[in-house]
Amino acid sequence: MKKIKLIWDFRGPDAAKIAEHHEIHLKEYIVLEEILLNITGYETINELHAIAFMVVTEENMIAVRDALKPHRGVYCD
Repeated sequence: MKKIKLIWDFRGPDAAKIAEHHEIHLKEYIVLEEILLNITGYETINELHAIAFMVVTEENMIAVRDALKPHRGVYCD
């Protein structure tokens, strides 16, 4: 089962706080849609760039992508 990390980029002085808050909504989406894979998080890249992410299976990627509009995605192990 291949996994894909969907990523939302946030930029600016409040990027870290926004990414942290966005993860809350990703977790809510997982519960509402009953997605079995429950991997989310956020990372500060630098003081003006942060990301929120959600890992999905390849079979769920299109539905999640279309619903949540991530900025990008990468395959992960």
